[in-house]
Amino acid sequence: MANVVVVGSQWGDEGKGKIVDWLSERADIVVRFQGGHNAGHTLVVDGTTYKLSLLPSGVVRKGKLSVIGNGVVLDPWALADEIAKIEKLGVGISRDNLRIAENATLILPLHRELDSLREAQAGDGKIGTTKRGIGPAYEDKVGRRAIRVMDLQDLPSLKPKIERILAHHNPLRRGLGQPEIGADALCSELTAIAPKVLPFVDTVWALLDRERRAGKRILFEGAQGALLDIDHGTYPFVTSSNTVAAQAATGSGLGPGAINYVLGITKAYTTRVGEGPFPTELKDETGRLIGERGVEFGTVTGRPRRCGWFDACLVRQTRKVSGINGIALTKLDVLDTLPELKICVGYRLDGREIDYLPAAQTAQARVEPIYETMEGWAGSTRGARSWAELPAQCIKYVRRLEELIEAPVALLSTSPKREDTILVHDPFVD
Repeated sequence: MANVVVVGSQWGDEGKGKIVDWLSERADIVVRFQGGHNAGHTLVVDGTTYKLSLLPSGVVRKGKLSVIGNGVVLDPWALADEIAKIEKLGVGISRDNLRIAENATLILPLHRELDSLREAQAGDGKIGTTKRGIGPAYEDKVGRRAIRVMDLQDLPSLKPKIERILAHHNPLRRGLGQPEIGADALCSELTAIAPKVLPFVDTVWALLDRERRAGKRILFEGAQGALLDIDHGTYPFVTSSNTVAAQAATGSGLGPGAINYVLGITKAYTTRVGEGPFPTELKDETGRLIGERGVEFGTVTGRPRRCGWFDACLVRQTRKVSGINGIALTKLDVLDTLPELKICVGYRLDGREIDYLPAAQTAQARVEPIYETMEGWAGSTRGARSWAELPAQCIKYVRRLEELIEAPVALLSTSPKREDTILVHDPFVD
């Protein structure tokens, strides 16, 4: 049996929540390995809708262990709120089904404030962050001044660490015209929230190694998408962590040899939230129609998503960077009845054709998509659970995507319902 990494192959919002939930029935452990509460999953289980941001999708399944890995930046107040909301829906959260890595970095109130202040002052140069403190928390992690989960276990040692982080942040706050933060006040806030976090703390790398050796199946759940990766995404319009599959190893404490299969969640068209390049974006009636049909609004922010045609160039690129073995194609039903469909098969940049998105920001802004046009299909794919139920032209579209991105479809989703999934290859069967 294989251990599976699930990553988004586009700019996020590809429908990872449903696929991870669908796969979690086959897994024993579900691990979040990067990001924070800036990403959201919407799950519908037995008629109940769960909106998750920090908690791994496995928490809604009985008998599954959910793990927040060291690669995640954790807002303890957001975690406490999310646990309370989930418990009101009848899902009990305890050490039996949730563990948190002791070496995960904490998001503090000052991180949220700095995120908002910077974005407000950026004007036309804004990145489009969720203003939840993700970036500033990762900055402090790399700057070796972060407060980590394990620090809540040793409150007497907390004060000097807080003074260290404030020695960096208070000058920034003064420069932004904001009052300084007192060490005692921040220490009191962390002392108060500590009991909400400490029951779940564990040495996660050792836990996962032990469970893997015992033959347990592990599902690694990524947030955002590969095109938002800090190294390989559309920089600077990216998130502050690595979102590609390799981060599953670093962000959980398991070596890369523990990863057997990478599943890339891929929407049948393309969307992105916030600022940044989007070669196939549609600003016409077709783009509006796709957005309405796909209910393209952010789970966390509520912001409308920009919509466009499928970009095979980009997905092929992220397939290679993330080592994707197969894709889960989602939201195919949104394209039902469109008379024709376009697929981006390359770009023109300054008069020459290229087959990848360049790394330079200015070049990304100048690329023009080269389209291949296909006939649409008149029938409905919504709710289909076998290839036989799909219109012939729809199957041609799916097969053409496979050719262009150089990866097979392992799963095909035809509605938000978890049951409406066509299984071609089980990622857990190595």
